[in-house]
Amino acid sequence: MYQLLLIVLLTASAYGCGHTSYPPYSSRVVNGIDARPYSWPWQISLQVGRGSSFSHTCGGTLIAADWVMTAGHCISSGRSYRVVLGEYDRDVNEGGEQVISPSKIVVHPGWNINCIACGDDIALIKLSKPAILNEKVKLACIPPANYVLPNNYPCYVTGWGRLYTNGPLPGKLQQALVPIVDYQHCSQRDWWGSTVKTTMVCAGGAEKAGCNGDSGGPLNCKDSNGLWYVHGVTSFVSSRGCNTIKKPTVWTRVSAFNAWIAQTMANN
Repeated sequence: MYQLLLIVLLTASAYGCGHTSYPPYSSRVVNGIDARPYSWPWQISLQVGRGSSFSHTCGGTLIAADWVMTAGHCISSGRSYRVVLGEYDRDVNEGGEQVISPSKIVVHPGWNINCIACGDDIALIKLSKPAILNEKVKLACIPPANYVLPNNYPCYVTGWGRLYTNGPLPGKLQQALVPIVDYQHCSQRDWWGSTVKTTMVCAGGAEKAGCNGDSGGPLNCKDSNGLWYVHGVTSFVSSRGCNTIKKPTVWTRVSAFNAWIAQTMANN
């Protein structure tokens, strides 16, 4: 199993994972801003078919040329999906987009739509053809197995989710600073309590959080080596609203699923 994981990580290294040709804005603004175009080149838009058209439903992360990682709750059986890479402004055809249909979608066997707090909210999408890697489409790095970020570590949420609770979906990709809230704090009774599990990671807070439409997208964290790693898959927010005090956004912690990711990619 660890050999499979090593192969996956070495493959990502060959493609230069975690690099960006357009460095993201390093603003400490927490209430969200338009991202610099193509500064998060592993961010994808997962779109669902409705009749003869497709519309954005979730985010996701390109982790190999032909594999995308998203949330289990973003996938419904019987629906048709497509992945759009190299996207920035969804309202404009900018010429660099790549639209690829899935050849297979694998939802974690432990995911249960009726028990989001049970965890395992992760899925992998095998693309029908490899993405063309370029300045606008790159791979994110996956953190080492079981790696846990310290409290208040600066990360960024990115996506085309609603700008605020019940608000509009933006055309341009958004980013916001969401410092890590460690498990010790996030699991306190007046925070998320037992709802949050050790296989999850909390980040952000009342000022800024993920919102509907950000689901499945990456929690982007820069390591001391200068590379960007996707440490989380956006999972859920409070039912009281996206920006709720002591209810930071919760992500599926990627480093808890390295073995499953490697095995799924190797078997498919």
